[in-house]
Amino acid sequence: MADKDELDLRQGNPGRAWYVIHTYSGYENKVKANLERLIHTAGMKDMIFNVVVPVEDEVEIKDGKQKVVPRKVFPGYVLVDMIVDEHSWYVVRNTTGVTGFVGSEKHPIPLTDAEAARILGGKVTETAKDTAVNEGDYVRVKSGMLENYTGKVVSVDTEKERVVVQVEGRDVDLDFDQVEHL
Repeated sequence: MADKDELDLRQGNPGRAWYVIHTYSGYENKVKANLERLIHTAGMKDMIFNVVVPVEDEVEIKDGKQKVVPRKVFPGYVLVDMIVDEHSWYVVRNTTGVTGFVGSEKHPIPLTDAEAARILGGKVTETAKDTAVNEGDYVRVKSGMLENYTGKVVSVDTEKERVVVQVEGRDVDLDFDQVEHL
């Protein structure tokens, strides 16, 4: 058994904070469910407040159709909003699928407020935008008044995510998500 100083986890980490736990790969959602169940059965509602598997919505294009799918931002990791003490540490650490806390084994390191806000804020990333069209490409308009018309890309503004397409002899300013590559 470890000595009391090793298990006094409030030392250096007073109060509530977000911690990162490492899980077996692919077990993130099972760990979340197990932890949420344990919060209730072990009476930890006053110590463990939230369990999050960070995901981003990503647009996949399959068979010419766009589909939004959630993608784990940090595979193998789960975020836990908690106050660390000997009992809460033990409950989380011994949850099925958890391999440990990020930081030293006995003294987990909390995320800074800025890190937690950035991770939990979550931004939508779209693979379609990463592979945006280029000048000279031919595209089909997917929505709006010119839906199903085709045209040639005249200019691309990646910052504003806009594209100018020449359709029927006139230049039309459109959003990236209004066009698809032919």
